[in-house]
Amino acid sequence: MSNLLSLTTFLPVLGVLLLLFIPKDSKGMLRNVAFATTVVTFLVSLPIMFGFQSNAEFQFVENVPWIAAGPFVMRYFVGIDGISLWLVMLTTFIMPIAVLSTYTAVEEKVKEYMILLLLLETGMLGAFISLDMFLFYIFWEVMLIPMYFMIGIWGGKNRIYAAVKFFIYTMVGSLLMLVALIYLYFKGLEAGFTNFGLLQFFNLQLPMSAQVWLFLAFALAFAIKVPMFPLHTWLPDAHTEAPTAGSVILAAILLKMGTYGYVRFAIPLFPEAAHTYAPLIATLAVIGIIYAALVAMVQEDVKKLVAYSSVAHLGFVMLGVFAFNVEGITGGLLQMINHGISTGALFLIVGFIYERRHTRLITDFGGLSKQMPVFATIFMIVTFSSIGLPGTNGFVGEFLVLIGAFESELRWWTIIATSGVILSAVYMLWMFQRVMFGELDNPKNQKLKDLNAREIGIMVPLIVMIFVMGIYPKPFIDKMDPAVKKLVSQVRPASMNVKKMPEAVPASPAGHTGIETPAGHPAAPAAGPHAAPAVNPHDAK
Repeated sequence: MSNLLSLTTFLPVLGVLLLLFIPKDSKGMLRNVAFATTVVTFLVSLPIMFGFQSNAEFQFVENVPWIAAGPFVMRYFVGIDGISLWLVMLTTFIMPIAVLSTYTAVEEKVKEYMILLLLLETGMLGAFISLDMFLFYIFWEVMLIPMYFMIGIWGGKNRIYAAVKFFIYTMVGSLLMLVALIYLYFKGLEAGFTNFGLLQFFNLQLPMSAQVWLFLAFALAFAIKVPMFPLHTWLPDAHTEAPTAGSVILAAILLKMGTYGYVRFAIPLFPEAAHTYAPLIATLAVIGIIYAALVAMVQEDVKKLVAYSSVAHLGFVMLGVFAFNVEGITGGLLQMINHGISTGALFLIVGFIYERRHTRLITDFGGLSKQMPVFATIFMIVTFSSIGLPGTNGFVGEFLVLIGAFESELRWWTIIATSGVILSAVYMLWMFQRVMFGELDNPKNQKLKDLNAREIGIMVPLIVMIFVMGIYPKPFIDKMDPAVKKLVSQVRPASMNVKKMPEAVPASPAGHTGIETPAGHPAAPAAGPHAAPAVNPHDAK
């Protein structure tokens, strides 16, 4: 189907329309309709994965006129390559799990909660598939609103503070990115471009001074979303106060918008500026890895500990991306998916125990493995995944990141960052030992029930993916490899030659078509029925 991406993206909106006609008191039906909608969305997305051809071209492309107002022309231009494929699949995979986790966790305003979950899914999917920069910005903003309300209405006792802080941080970055988009668009008009289509801007000749400011605007917006040190302070508050499903989606998918933004936009649009600031970003990434690990080590709240672990893990992603080589970027992309699975699972585990004890303090637990053996086993597997034990998904991504960064100009940064691997094992295993082992001396813990069938069903898909990606990651790497190699071929020449800021971006090689994908290659015919046509994207009808 030529419109498979749009169908997948907007199916949750159809679910929202169905929910509007269900009485708010029918909580079971509201949950079931929302869950069924996310399951159908996942099933519809499977042909995208199985039909995707292992090449660097954009596939399942849709490019039609949308808005024309004066000089501003926006097109509905969407498509995926190997870089965005697995993020789309991660989103459709996680959402049914997140909805299923709300069945006993959310009892108030169930109708509104389910509507926000489905709208959030559409916003996230739209951002991953957008190839029109203005369309991307719209979906980027759409994601903000549902999460703001989920934290602010269904969160913990400090929910208003956490929601407002999340909103302000994200909006500041978004407005800077919007200014950069508008400036870039008018520069495109001067070069003869007629719309916001991303691909045409890769050959736009910009002076280095403009590249630097534009890169910084994009980089700040994405750094807040990652989040990178020192812009990370909104995340522990948002995670701690958010309901379980909100924390799962925030960790598994929303944070990846930042790292994806660097790979899709900031680096390929401004490669010279990206190389210039790579040491600074790598330094902040390494500081984030060490700092977040040390802070996580002293946390008394299990959920806040997991939140700080996210900052550390995504620091590895940034280190790999700014290595500018195949191993580093591949490892970074894999680690995005791995983090979504393992950290999403950790937040679910915290939610299960919170529903039973209504506390997240580590000191309130102890000896739970005797009372809840199934829970303890699943918790152990997810903990090993989070610390990157060989055989689990976390190992593959971190290993490739460290290899790629060590082979690049970031060798000394890599040596320091490696200590983060050890520290993650320290704080995760110490937390696990205090919660799961010791004496079961608290009377409240002696009455706890083990996981029920629904909770086990929620965790089984995540456990399966932990071992599948850890033991046999080849299918995942094969799909993304061509796009990653093309991205490296676009950015690597700059990273090898630039030692100081040049006056302007080097001219394109002779004979270049002038239209490149984010992977850095001419838009040529691709194998497979869903490949992008070999025409200028803004001329497609």
